[in-house]
Amino acid sequence: MDNRQAIGSWLSGPRAAAEEMGVDFGYPGQRLGLPQEGPGSVARFGRRLGAVALDWVGCQLIAYGLITGGDLAAAGNWTLALFVSLSILTVGTVGFTPGKRLLGLRVVSENGGRLGIGRVVLRTLLLAVVIPALIWDRDGRGLHDRLSRAVQVRIQ
Repeated sequence: MDNRQAIGSWLSGPRAAAEEMGVDFGYPGQRLGLPQEGPGSVARFGRRLGAVALDWVGCQLIAYGLITGGDLAAAGNWTLALFVSLSILTVGTVGFTPGKRLLGLRVVSENGGRLGIGRVVLRTLLLAVVIPALIWDRDGRGLHDRLSRAVQVRIQ
């Protein structure tokens, strides 16, 4: 084996090089005991991003049209406040936000049960900071999910 293969190319990255050398990372969610596909499997990044976008746009429309009366400068802070409130209330009670429900996702604890309100608040506040959501592990969970011991799974 050539030294360049051990390091991995800048296109494929070190994970691909490790897989070529025989390292088995498994599928996302395997370490958590979740199925590889279908209901109960770890939600993929595209669905999670779409759900957050739907929730954010909904909160933005409410802030712009109903709360600030069309004041674009004030709508930003209200959007964030509505998003945090919506996430805490809905994930804390039913396990999903409207955007997650539309895209067939649910937030559960690592053992499959419901999240307690403290873990929901921690998860939501970390999500509002954005940075933890951009850092994820090999199971596809963002840092906010990992710290709150939560996982987003498919319900469809």
